[in-house]
Amino acid sequence: MPGVGDGLRIDRLIEADRVHRTVYTDDMIFRREIKHIFGRSWLFVGHESQVPEPGSYFTTRLAGQPMVMVRQRDGSIKVLHNRCGHRGALVVNARMGKAHKFNCIYHGWTFDTDGCLLHVPLESGYEGTRFDICDPQFGMPAAATETYKGFVFARLAGDGPGLVDFLGGAREVIDHLLELSPTGRIEVRGNSFRSIYPCNWKIYLENLHDGVHPKFVHTSSVVASTEVRSGLKSSASGTEDDDFVLGVIAANGQSFGDMDKLQVNAYPNGHSSMRGFREAVTRSGPFETLRKELAERHGAEKSDEILARNWHNMCVYPNLSMHPGFLQLRTLTPLSTDRTMVEVWCMRLVGAPDEIYRRAVMYANTVHAPSSVIKPDDLEAYQRVQAGLQTDSAQWVSNHRRAGREEIGEGVKTDSALSEHFIRNQYQAWAHYMSETNDA
Repeated sequence: MPGVGDGLRIDRLIEADRVHRTVYTDDMIFRREIKHIFGRSWLFVGHESQVPEPGSYFTTRLAGQPMVMVRQRDGSIKVLHNRCGHRGALVVNARMGKAHKFNCIYHGWTFDTDGCLLHVPLESGYEGTRFDICDPQFGMPAAATETYKGFVFARLAGDGPGLVDFLGGAREVIDHLLELSPTGRIEVRGNSFRSIYPCNWKIYLENLHDGVHPKFVHTSSVVASTEVRSGLKSSASGTEDDDFVLGVIAANGQSFGDMDKLQVNAYPNGHSSMRGFREAVTRSGPFETLRKELAERHGAEKSDEILARNWHNMCVYPNLSMHPGFLQLRTLTPLSTDRTMVEVWCMRLVGAPDEIYRRAVMYANTVHAPSSVIKPDDLEAYQRVQAGLQTDSAQWVSNHRRAGREEIGEGVKTDSALSEHFIRNQYQAWAHYMSETNDA
């Protein structure tokens, strides 16, 4: 084994077209990933619509640390460490809500929504000590926070590139999402599906644009949905919703030729995007209404161009994936070497017909819900990969497919959904973060 832990040689774990199996199985490597990747890069926290008013908050975990995103009185957003400066207790326990101030239940310390310590009981007991109520170390410190078109990111490290530079070409997909809205705004609605996947976090990301696996992994659901869809059409007994759901499932049966036509872009910092293979926009009533609304905003020609653009998904490495066409937002939280939490949210195009948001919810139930007929296929594959990587008989994982065939452009590497170039791109970012010697 090439070596693990803080003394590991990263250059012995990652090669141009393969990676050592221990990057998925070793606990010391996992801890280093949390510190050096998740502790240094910009991480997606949430959308500004999740904290609509001053005092609105949303809790999450970044790089293993509890955090809380809070709307400030001036309308800005801060991401605070969710920890009391007294004994370290979690201050905000609810998933989301609204508060004028935050109170620690343990000893009653009170914090402003900007993280500043406001009050401590028995303040006279601290006289003559090194305690200072104005000292930031006793408050709830803020992480570096930036927002790109409503999407809020935080960085735990003290320095690094700005968010726009970090996102690079991946901004194109976010920009397109906002163009789809008649008002130029989107919002995240409701709560999320939250699932624990029995695999390393990288296995999940490596599947995002993989155009080869559906033909094998999703065979049973594709065959079943195709048969049912055909039967409903023959008997004229199916509803429009039935046809949509069954069509979403059956679309995984694309041929390799069809998948080869789908462009996958790989950007610096591990990000990537993939063109769509499901029909995201139809000629149904709600989309014709949206088309007219977009024409008022962009003009008829540009609105047609926007609606014709079909993105299947995108990845902002290391913790965000988005399905723009079906308004899905997915976040990834590594829990251990073989456990990853994935949360799926639905987005709404503000000003668009409600039926389009309803369709997003149907898509989430069909594709991302724990009870869907698609997701268990993927989870079975993920689990088998994680289990197989425990063996000592073979040490390397192959990323050879179509190596060297990608088209190199300015800030982007392009190939089809049959290529593993986006995985190789992820590991270039992985190696960069993991090889840095300065502590976060």
